[in-house]
Amino acid sequence: MAIEVKLDLILVKKKMSLTDLSQKIGISMTNLSLLKKGRVKGMRFSTLESICRELECQPGDLLEYIPDYV
Repeated sequence: MAIEVKLDLILVKKKMSLTDLSQKIGISMTNLSLLKKGRVKGMRFSTLESICRELECQPGDLLEYIPDYV
């Protein structure tokens, strides 16, 4: 996958569990877990906005483009 999700790193920095984030933003643990593992094909902007608002971060902090040729 060319886009790497760095949700786990931000959660560690913010000292927050996936369960806490799920409860605070109203997104299921299953969906957040799939996102954290990079097993999703897409994400709604509203979901991205909720995560960024709660974690006080920017979308670029959560997502990183990794070229296939690297």
